[in-house]
Amino acid sequence: MGLVIDTSALVAVERAGADWEAALGRLGAEEAVVPAIVRAEILVGVRLADTAARAAARQVKLDALLARLPLVDFTGETAERWADLFARLSRAGTMIPANDLAVAATAVQLDYGVLVGPKDERHFRRIDGLRCEIVSLPRRRS
Repeated sequence: MGLVIDTSALVAVERAGADWEAALGRLGAEEAVVPAIVRAEILVGVRLADTAARAAARQVKLDALLARLPLVDFTGETAERWADLFARLSRAGTMIPANDLAVAATAVQLDYGVLVGPKDERHFRRIDGLRCEIVSLPRRRS
């Protein structure tokens, strides 16, 4: 088993005033990966930062994350899982955001769960059989 890291988990950790390394260290021995779409979403945060210093800090965090965890591409097989999930959720009238659907498709393809922030858990739980873990937020640094 393993976990696919969703952007919402990383954002929740940052907003809690903690660092990604501390939060991900709580995963223990469980393997974790970063989907390409999560890299893209974090890069948007780098590009839209309100200062050069904040952009640089975000880039450093992203580089450290990707040095620690493998980046998983959106492959043809992932596209098949994405289409399956899209059709299933669409028919049920329970669609989730497209980027989150890509994260879920990556998790389904790998037979992993997904690590999310506390506010995004609900829509990932719409996917039958997908294990959904909420990131454990470290205590705020003083």
